[in-house]
Order: sequence, then structure tokens, then C-alpha cells
Amino acid sequence: MLEKIVIANRGEIALRILRACKELGIRTVAVHSSADTDLKHVRLSDESVCIGPPAPALSYLNIPALISAAEVTDAVAIHPGYGFLSENADFAERVEQSGFIFIGPRAETIRLMGDKISAIEAMKRAGIPCVPGSDGPLGDDHTNLALAREIGYPIIVKAAGGGGGRGMRVVHSEAALINAIAVTRAEAGNAFGDDTVYMEKFLENPRHIEFQVFADEHGNATHLGERDCSMQRRHQKVIEEAPAPGISAEIRERMGTLCSQACIEIGYRGAGTFEFLYENGEFYFIEMNTRLQVEHPVTEMITGIDLVKEQLRVAAGERLSYRQDHVVVRGHAIECRINAEDPTDFTPSPGTIVRFHAPGGPGIRVDSHMYGGYTVPPFYDSMVGKLIAYGETRESAIARMRTALDEVIVDGIKTNIPLHRRILDDAAFLAGGTNIHYLEKKLGI
Repeated sequence: MLEKIVIANRGEIALRILRACKELGIRTVAVHSSADTDLKHVRLSDESVCIGPPAPALSYLNIPALISAAEVTDAVAIHPGYGFLSENADFAERVEQSGFIFIGPRAETIRLMGDKISAIEAMKRAGIPCVPGSDGPLGDDHTNLALAREIGYPIIVKAAGGGGGRGMRVVHSEAALINAIAVTRAEAGNAFGDDTVYMEKFLENPRHIEFQVFADEHGNATHLGERDCSMQRRHQKVIEEAPAPGISAEIRERMGTLCSQACIEIGYRGAGTFEFLYENGEFYFIEMNTRLQVEHPVTEMITGIDLVKEQLRVAAGERLSYRQDHVVVRGHAIECRINAEDPTDFTPSPGTIVRFHAPGGPGIRVDSHMYGGYTVPPFYDSMVGKLIAYGETRESAIARMRTALDEVIVDGIKTNIPLHRRILDDAAFLAGGTNIHYLEKKLGI
């Protein structure tokens, strides 16, 4: 097992990693910006290193500083968490070239799946269903117009290196296509340093269904079922649940097996997620996230498998601690992302938390770095915690989540808890199977 690791992240995910390390007897090094000296995991870690000022580019995205922190503390590995550098192939490569273990996939795998075009090509070779599209970078105007007619409007233009809802534009008519491609190219070049774009059929009422996978260096790969992440605002997930309503055990096994086989074909290592659009009973691959997901707790709740501990074991060269036939999905779990933001206009709400009371009771889990007196800084993502509810049925999980949302207290800052209460009282959400546009179109946000 790994002796000491650097946790190259902040907030609730850093605390989550630290807890897993403590259970496995792994010593921890917390790196932090000068704005994050009071983070809970910094206080609880065995060692801590300040790696720069508040700006992410000068701290959490500063590769030399992160590697130096590992060097001066004699760590053997670096866990990137999610966000920041977690899917940066150059970072993974630099970590391993410096003699440390990167707790995640190999750099070449991250590059393969980080480029949407090469990822789609790899998935097609593996037999994964993909959205009809250009199957490569867009070319000249004449070719692009002909291709869009063949696919059929509406289409969506996407940046090959995009993510997080950026670098994409929906086009409903031929008259708007050429300008949309030009604008997306410019946006992609500025945001990702790569102006390559491609085209896909735009599915108008899809759900967002994703499959959790895990693989080791010994040729073993498994899936842990699916999650429904369709409740979104501006392409950002708000509520996630597992298993996905309306997905049968047969479909789960068929798609999960395809994802596991794809992992073996691309030589995958560690935790990963295959994301799909699901419409009219068909799955269409959109991307693979080569890291731990924010919503991993719902999978842990229904399978009983600790994904972070599994990451650490696989990074140490061990085989997966379970086989596919050991994976049994039981009950239902829902996660609400708690953000420090105004619940009506969604502007960030940094500030000092005067009082924090975490909910409890059967089936309730809170993943958060909040505590009374903690100051939420204005420099980072607004998520300050995740509230997870488990029940034997979807209905019982929802009932427990309602109770937990009523019980939680966060004073001193605004949060989106009122939005979650609103969603959990919505008839369409209660019925299950809402599409990715529902939250914005039907609830007017």
C-alpha cells in the first residue's frame, strides 16, 4: 500500500480522500493556497504545504508547486481529486516522470479520452453506440453544410477539447451554421488552446445516464451500474441518483458490460465514467470522465464499494478487490449538490458560515468541508457540500432527502437548498425520467 500521498485538491473532495487514506493507514499531505489555510482537511492532515496565492493558476493549477510539495514531503503519490488538474494529461505525465504515482489513468489514456473526437473513434471501435455526427474535425463550409443536411437539424457544434458545458452551440437552421462553427472555434481556441470542433445530431429530449467503471493494471475491469444526472442547469449537474429510474437490470448489464470491455481495450486504469445521452430507449456516448466523479457517493451507497479506497489500492498496483459478480445494486440513493449561491439568481455567495448543522438519521450522508466559523472564499467553485440520502426504494430515499434538507442549517451565506426543496416537490421529478432540459424549461431557471 502507498505510504504517503499528496492530496492535490481542496474542499469536500480533499476531505473525502483524506478519510479514505486514514482508513488504509496512508499518511497525507494537504496542499493549499494562502486562502485555504483553514480548510478542514488541512487541519486534519499529517502535513500541509502552502503552494501559492488564492488564484488557482498560481496554486492548484501550478504543476511545479504540486510536484515540489511531493518532493519536500517524501510522498510517493499524488491524488488529483476532481476538477483542477484531474484530467490534465500533462500533469499526469509530469507526476510519473518525476518518480511519483499518479492516482488515476495513464497520461496517454487521459489524452485519448480527453479529445472528444479520438474518444468517439475509440468507443466506436469498442462497440459503444455514439451520436450520429461528423466522425472527425469539421472542414470547409461546403462540406459542413452538406454534412449537417445529412445528419439533420438540429445539430450541435462542439469543441474537441471542451467540457463542463463550454465550447458547444446548438444550431437549428442552415442559415446559422457557418457563423456558429466560427464562433465555437474561436471560443474553443480561447478556452482550451485548441480550436478543433466537430458536429453531432442534437437530441432534443435526452436523459443523461452515466456508467461507473473501474479497472486495474492486471486486465480486470468492472462496472458499478448507472446514475441519472439529468437534473441540470446550464450543463451543470444539480441532483444525481442511482440507479436511474426506468433502466432495467438487463439494459444495465448490457451497457455496463460494453463499458467494461471498452476499458480493457483502451488499457484503462482506475475509476472512470462513461457518459451517455439516453433517448427513446437508445444510448449514445458523449464522453468519458477519466477521474472520480462528484456524484460517486450515490454509487457507493447502492453497491457498498468505497471508490476512493479502491482508487488507492489500484494505484498501489493491487488487483480490484471485487469481481463483477460481487457487485449487487441494492436500494436507491440521491445526491443534492449544496452550493454557496443565491437560490434565485445563482450568483455566488462567499462569506463566513456563522452556524452549520448537518442533518442525520438513517440513510443520510453528508460530504462537506463546512463548519461554523469557516469562510467560503470567492476564488473557487461554489459547491460547499453534498447531501446524500439512501433508501430501500426511490420513494424512501426522496422522503429522507426532504427531511434532511429541512434539517440542515447553513447561516451566514446563501445556499441553493431552497432549489433542492422545490425539485423534490416537483411532480415530474417524482415520477422519474425527466430530460436534461427539464430544470431550465419547466421550472423557469
